[in-house]
Amino acid sequence: MESRVLYLFGTAAPPVLDIGRVVRDAQAQGWEVCVGLTPTARDWFDGRLPELEELTGRPVRSAPRRPDDTDVWPPAHVLVVAPATLNSVNAAALGLTPNFVTAVVAEAIGKRWPLVVMPCVNSAYATHPQFGASIATLRGAGVHVLFGPGGFVPNEPGESRPEDYPWHLALSAAREAAG
Repeated sequence: MESRVLYLFGTAAPPVLDIGRVVRDAQAQGWEVCVGLTPTARDWFDGRLPELEELTGRPVRSAPRRPDDTDVWPPAHVLVVAPATLNSVNAAALGLTPNFVTAVVAEAIGKRWPLVVMPCVNSAYATHPQFGASIATLRGAGVHVLFGPGGFVPNEPGESRPEDYPWHLALSAAREAAG
């Protein structure tokens, strides 16, 4: 039986630093995992990317491949973007492609791929009018957004608690979205 493929994309919010554990959890659930990171999130790993690549057996991507390069990732059954920053949520909703992660998300929306987005923003960011509009846009496009009750609930500014980020909800939603 062919394994299910999960693209796990992280952005520059503190919970991204725990993505290795999340990869192991997903693998224990039968997923083959490919990790993509925004350029800033990639920088946060400061030399620890080889560990992630060894864990997944695939390169961690944060830039598009060159036109003459072969794609080294298998096609995904589902794409999860978590943690998703204010910038990434807004870029995805607006169809902006400033980096690899948001470019793949924009394509996934257009192709109607199973897509789960779980933001990680503080309550000040969450009240920005564009953020609410972006959440509504993504949901209207068929994206499973885990925000609010039953998903990520923002903390007050300065009260970062990355250990409380509900990764298990993202993996559960991935299972559901992949069918």
